Amino acid sequence: MNFSILASAIIMTIIIALRYLVSSGFFAWLTQQKFPALYQKLGRQMRREIYWSLLSAGIYGVPAGIVAWGWQNLGWTFIYQDISDYPLWYLPISLFLYLFAHDTYFYWTHRAMHIPKLFKIAHAVHHESRPPTAWAAMSFHPIEAFSGALFLPFMVFILPVHISVLGIILTIMTFMGIANHMGWEIFPKWIVHGRLGKCMITATHHQKHHDIYRGNYGLYFRFWDKICGTDVGLGTLRHGGDAA
Repeated sequence: MNFSILASAIIMTIIIALRYLVSSGFFAWLTQQKFPALYQKLGRQMRREIYWSLLSAGIYGVPAGIVAWGWQNLGWTFIYQDISDYPLWYLPISLFLYLFAHDTYFYWTHRAMHIPKLFKIAHAVHHESRPPTAWAAMSFHPIEAFSGALFLPFMVFILPVHISVLGIILTIMTFMGIANHMGWEIFPKWIVHGRLGKCMITATHHQKHHDIYRGNYGLYFRFWDKICGTDVGLGTLRHGGDAA
């Protein structure tokens, strides 16, 4: 039994690490094609980001592996495969609930990480990336990585989710984590500066956080920042359609 759990944790660690390397690697390559000068002289920083991110992958892999093992062998969790188990309308509802819950969890833990003592001990690792690059999405101190690794394993024990919706959630998590750290804005200006941009977080919003080290603590939505008075507006970034 213990070996099976260990094997599951190792497999999940490898999957998470490969997902990081492939996705961040693709967006780093895309950045290099669009803005060749953007990551110049950041080689040492990017190597550091990759180191911390792969360490984080190992931390994320342990609870994910335990949950995956329990789901497959003991029926743990509320992850379901038969789409008829719940009404079809629940699929988008569960997606939103997971994203909102994750955004809430991230906002408050992220804001806590900016308490001076916690920042110095843990969160400073992430903010060493100046400017952040596509490799920085998982560049966390182990304390911060452990905090982030607990959310999804906890949620699948309390809120039903179809396996396909869980895959969409993981895809959104990966994409937004990388896109918000690339150093340029992948979303078009009409989204960033339009009604949708007033609700969602993009690189232009998150870059301001990295610039001034305060405010803009959310992950997907600007809801908690606006409610709590920590929304400090947008930074200035190049857009994908801008000239290199």
